[in-house]
Amino acid sequence: MLRRASRRVTQVYDQALKPFGLRLTQYSLLANLLRNEDISITDLAELLDTERTTLTRNLKPLEAAGWLRIKPGPDRRSRAVAITPDGQAVVERAFPAWQQAERTFRAAMGREESAELRQLLGTAMSAID
Repeated sequence: MLRRASRRVTQVYDQALKPFGLRLTQYSLLANLLRNEDISITDLAELLDTERTTLTRNLKPLEAAGWLRIKPGPDRRSRAVAITPDGQAVVERAFPAWQQAERTFRAAMGREESAELRQLLGTAMSAID
């Protein structure tokens, strides 16, 4: 049921972000790069709680769009990711749509229930770790 709910909520956000050429996962990745400039791919994968190989695959279309760049890291084995000015611009343009999707979800769910859900999900994540 959690996976089904997650897919449906993601659809709300994906629809809101579609005019900007983004999916929720891409928007989230770029927004995290705004807060974490020149982060290693390994550290970004850990931050996003995703597999490094999955993250690398998800970075490619964003790099092709010119929204981020991948460059050598501090040693020869690592690579770092940085958002580009175009990437920052697309996140800033898409932010109001993301906020509207957030309001739509909260209104449908109810403000109190939405806060409770967020707390329960945080508890579930902590319990799994």
